Amino acid sequence: HQVWLGPQSQWWAHQDANPARRDANAPWPPDPWLSYAATEVVAQAADRIELRGPPSPVSGVYLDHRYALPAGKAGTLETTATMRNIRTTPVSWGLWFNSRVPADTRVFVPVASEGDVRLRHDVDAGFDGLSGVTQGGFFSLDLAAPAAGKQGRRGKVFIQPRAGWMAGFRAGQAFVIRFDLQPRERIHPEHGQVELYLQWTPGDEAGSLLEMEVHGPYTTLAPNAEAQAKETWLVRRYEGSDRRDAQLAFLAAMLDEAGIEH
Repeated sequence: HQVWLGPQSQWWAHQDANPARRDANAPWPPDPWLSYAATEVVAQAADRIELRGPPSPVSGVYLDHRYALPAGKAGTLETTATMRNIRTTPVSWGLWFNSRVPADTRVFVPVASEGDVRLRHDVDAGFDGLSGVTQGGFFSLDLAAPAAGKQGRRGKVFIQPRAGWMAGFRAGQAFVIRFDLQPRERIHPEHGQVELYLQWTPGDEAGSLLEMEVHGPYTTLAPNAEAQAKETWLVRRYEGSDRRDAQLAFLAAMLDEAGIEH
């Protein structure tokens, strides 16, 4: 799990620490002060930990991370990220949660229509594009075999969800990420509130991944101002079949138990 800032196109645009990255309009790598630097433990107890990252000359913010196990809620974790502007001028960012899971995780994202889903196919000599389906009010990626001559599938899905959660099934577990649903206009137009990034090569588990991503509102922060976003994670044992209908039935019961509208 990582916390980035959006939009990705501006990761290196507003800084002088690395002029070459800025001048190249680089979309990669993410800010190393936010993603790779050591954090300070600012609070710790049996049921929670709070971490603070260093101030970043690249993004102009620092990040606080809080992970907590809520009392009386087994299999549940709350994670909160806070960004604070360290500059003397305004900065504009959105908090971006990125949770990585194995590529063969079946993810369900609730959607109102196919028009709320946009696929970007990262096709090249080695990779085919994505294969997905919107059915019964949910979007899922399919791991259909790539075209002849291609080693796998790669791309990204941008989604405006109809409810504030998404779920994944794999290896006898069901995983739900719950978040605050935002209207489309509060998410930077470069992104969707939910995004799925897939890089999948059959037979190469180590070289494959699926990213379950959630964007918070795109916000302009005055000097010393802060913004916050939160996810709640739920994990349950799942011993049912791999059929889509069986997983959706279990998911409905799991959401009902947690009081989550679906």
